[in-house]
Amino acid sequence: MLLYGRNPVLEALREGRVQEVTLARGVEEAFVREVKATGAFVRWTSRIELDQLVGTTGHQGVVAEVDDLAWASVDDILDRADARQEPLLIVLLDGITDPRNFGAIIRSAEVLGAHGVVVEERRSAPLSPVVAKTAAGATTHLPVAQTKNLPRLIDQLKADNVWVYGAAGEAAQDVTRTDFTGKVALVIGAEGEGMRRLVREKCDTLIRIPTRGQVQSLNASVAAGILLYEATRGRA
Repeated sequence: MLLYGRNPVLEALREGRVQEVTLARGVEEAFVREVKATGAFVRWTSRIELDQLVGTTGHQGVVAEVDDLAWASVDDILDRADARQEPLLIVLLDGITDPRNFGAIIRSAEVLGAHGVVVEERRSAPLSPVVAKTAAGATTHLPVAQTKNLPRLIDQLKADNVWVYGAAGEAAQDVTRTDFTGKVALVIGAEGEGMRRLVREKCDTLIRIPTRGQVQSLNASVAAGILLYEATRGRA
């Protein structure tokens, strides 16, 4: 996989997953020093060639070839919470197919202390270079797993005393007045459509983010960030 963008490539370099980096001529010397400090070999080319190589101008002048991103397992996420001796905080995504939204949610989940993100195999964007770039390196640090059946996974989590909160704009429960102590799963639905009916019915509680503007809905990744912040704030 061709990984691009400064933060994702630097994270991969620090993890020892990159041997060679291609930089565009004119990249700032300070960034070049950061790359060389990792011991990677640097190859130089033009920005136009990088544009053609990755099919976008959003590469920030740096491209590296790495192994494809690997899916974790749900057990990896549960083990992460146990190892940290923390109550589980997991994010379940129902139909997030936009790779930038997917990457942004992974980034927020990692930054705000969630233990992992889970998607359903047939209803998600793949783990792609766009996801990795938007996640700004968070894919290196946070387990991202797939499940064949999200409603069934919710049942399994509930059997393990995980309380499942689903994000819904019309919900009566205000997220700012919600108790997030204990094991928690946050469910984020697709842009526009929200959660599927069965997923919604499996949730223990539906919660909403209070809004004041004329536009009543938030971007899925923005909503996920707000919910994660409120969840972690309520557990401090």
